[in-house]
Amino acid sequence: QVQLVESGGGSVQAGGSLRLSCVASGYIYTTSCMGWFRQAPGKEREGVAAIYLGASSTDYADSVKGRFTISQDYAKNTVYLQMNSLKPEDTAIYYCAYVRRPTVCGIRGYFGYWGQGTQVTVSS
Repeated sequence: QVQLVESGGGSVQAGGSLRLSCVASGYIYTTSCMGWFRQAPGKEREGVAAIYLGASSTDYADSVKGRFTISQDYAKNTVYLQMNSLKPEDTAIYYCAYVRRPTVCGIRGYFGYWGQGTQVTVSS
């Protein structure tokens, strides 16, 4: 069983930065994928970024490329999402997700474990 706890959300003005953290409890395999997703009010959940823990290979949504960076600290079972140049359209609840031994590690892949989410609000 894996539990995920997100933190680091908050309110920021457009152009600002936030760093989200996701701490995973339980045994986390290097052959695993972790991702960040978001859901804005009235919209479907969308993938933001994903990272394969064994090789640190990454995948990003086009809307965040060049602004967001996903990274990991495997020793701490933690994945981060550094968000720069934030825009009002980035406002959403951000969720962390995990899957062991994925067929494909990416924002369109399957994730079996999810956190409770953290709110990010960007004002113009």
